[in-house]
Amino acid sequence: MRTIVHRHLGKVVAGAAIAVAGTAVMVGITLPGSAGADDSGGQGTGRTAQTAGQAQQQGQGQGQGAVRPGVVEQAPAEGDRGKGRDPLTDDETARVEQLALDRGLSRSSENVEGDKGPQRITVDLSEPEVGELDDPNAPRRAAVSFYDYKDDSLVNRTVNLDTGKVESTDTQKGVQPPLSRAETVEAARLLIADRLGAGLRADYKDATGKELTTADQLMLNSMVFRAGPGAPAALADCGKHRCTRLFVKVRNGSWIDSRDLVVDLSARKVAKVG
Repeated sequence: MRTIVHRHLGKVVAGAAIAVAGTAVMVGITLPGSAGADDSGGQGTGRTAQTAGQAQQQGQGQGQGAVRPGVVEQAPAEGDRGKGRDPLTDDETARVEQLALDRGLSRSSENVEGDKGPQRITVDLSEPEVGELDDPNAPRRAAVSFYDYKDDSLVNRTVNLDTGKVESTDTQKGVQPPLSRAETVEAARLLIADRLGAGLRADYKDATGKELTTADQLMLNSMVFRAGPGAPAALADCGKHRCTRLFVKVRNGSWIDSRDLVVDLSARKVAKVG
């Protein structure tokens, strides 16, 4: 029975070699040399496949068949302006912020650090208006939001990128969108410098053996905090004020629990919850 099986395989392999000559290397790898043991041309086919397989292995050893290292291609150049529903380009984002920030708002407002000018929160592509949904030539608009720390107000403006004009302005109070990166970093800076940040500084030193002096030493996430029932008096204005809890992690290290501390960015103070 074993001799019959070997002969049968030899005939199949021989037939495959004739029909598809380019698969000789694969046959040499996937089948043993004895698979071609036939009284006629089977032996020759088996030896040829083995020889081809050995040649391929030698070529790989010499680097001929080795996998080449991947190459990171450069991203295509970004144009000055996008089209249709393309995301805003860097140039468009900078232009939109400049157009939305008029002289009056710039002079009358303050950012998170107390300097003149509002704090930019987001710049996003606006949704098309109802009558423009099927219009391929509809103007591109951008929605810009600023937070004014001088009077704790959120300013939303819509800018038409085609005309360069501010089409609408909406100012609200008591609205607290997620914090920007700049606000999160400033909250960490205030916490590190505050007496209530002593535990954070001590935990950082225990974890790293180094002093914690700047926010750059940490990985940061933030969440808006609103005062609820039972909140301490020091945090009673959170909601009207811009307040946050920080989630702190040592770079390439462990988390440090600082959830019981809240930073009031409007008042530039730190308070403890509970």
